Amino acid sequence: MCRRRRKKKDPQEPEDHALGRSRGGFSTKIHLVCDACGCPIHFELSAGQAQENSSLVELLNGIDNELTTSNGDEIAWPIAISGDKGYRSDWIDEMLLEMGITPVIPSKKNEDRSTRAVKFDKELYRQRNIVERVIGWLKECRCVFARYEKTAINFCGMVKMAMIHRYLKLLAP
Repeated sequence: MCRRRRKKKDPQEPEDHALGRSRGGFSTKIHLVCDACGCPIHFELSAGQAQENSSLVELLNGIDNELTTSNGDEIAWPIAISGDKGYRSDWIDEMLLEMGITPVIPSKKNEDRSTRAVKFDKELYRQRNIVERVIGWLKECRCVFARYEKTAINFCGMVKMAMIHRYLKLLAP
């Protein structure tokens, strides 16, 4: 009788490999934080059907790890974070305000804007297009757009390679 060997599973690999069904089909969401110049700082992956706000805590923890030195000193910290209506929630507003970050997230249509803890800054929200352009640029990389990689860890590696390519273009044109 032939026995198959089971490969040891990587503990960092998500159970669903960050793949899931959404309106667009079988997909992966990339949650990205970048600076005001369009340089990516940190990203997280989630399955296509997952809500945006479910990955926000991991995304903010990743920013904390990326923007501190080995001694724990902060290099930089975001003043404001913009997001679309998928990130709109009272607990997100409260969490960001406790961290000293201004949430720039529009209210949903069925929501009373006067009950929010923070006033929506329309001018600052217009700068959210920087993140959208970075994601659009990432999707120009074929390996990121098509997601040829089966596992989430390998796909993260491809996204990181695309980010490195962007930094090299910015540093050495």
